[in-house]
Amino acid sequence: MKKQKMNTNRMVMLSMFVAVGVVISPILRVEGMCPTAHLVNIVCAVFLGPWYSLLCATMIGVIRMLFMGIPPLALTGAVFGAFLSGVFYRASHGKIFCAVFGEIFGTGIIGSLVSYPVMAFLMGRDGLNAFFYTPMFLGATCMGGAVAWLLLNQLSRSGVLAKIQWSLGAKVYDKGNVKKNSGEDRSTGGADQAA
Repeated sequence: MKKQKMNTNRMVMLSMFVAVGVVISPILRVEGMCPTAHLVNIVCAVFLGPWYSLLCATMIGVIRMLFMGIPPLALTGAVFGAFLSGVFYRASHGKIFCAVFGEIFGTGIIGSLVSYPVMAFLMGRDGLNAFFYTPMFLGATCMGGAVAWLLLNQLSRSGVLAKIQWSLGAKVYDKGNVKKNSGEDRSTGGADQAA
């Protein structure tokens, strides 16, 4: 029963991230720059882990391409950073800076380099080179990453981040703040075993 509730919570949270990502993506957006998407990627990676973040970024990208006419940059500029954000967060045992760095490296470097052949050869855009999208992607990820870092640090300090992760059955690294802020240890149970 508890596992079913956690699975339901994860699906609801994933759906909310997708909905928010689609709705706020036009804010501050120019082609090659969508800072709000990187904010969503990092927060989703920290809350749910790398695989959910990858799924979230893919779903947002596909919806944006189908209904908003966004080029394939919606995918190439999101999926690598979303996944690496979660991987780096886990590999660092819960350092928020590493989640932000994963997004910046995955999108700003890998995603921008992958975007060049997609846009040049598949979409037929002229005048591009391998690093054409790198400055825009790095700028967008730094803006979105800074906001995500501020938000997640505040949640961590207040103990809310660990409570959210625990309720979703995700890895909880910030266990001290849960005890300190709520007077109870919610870090036991199946929370550390979730994907």
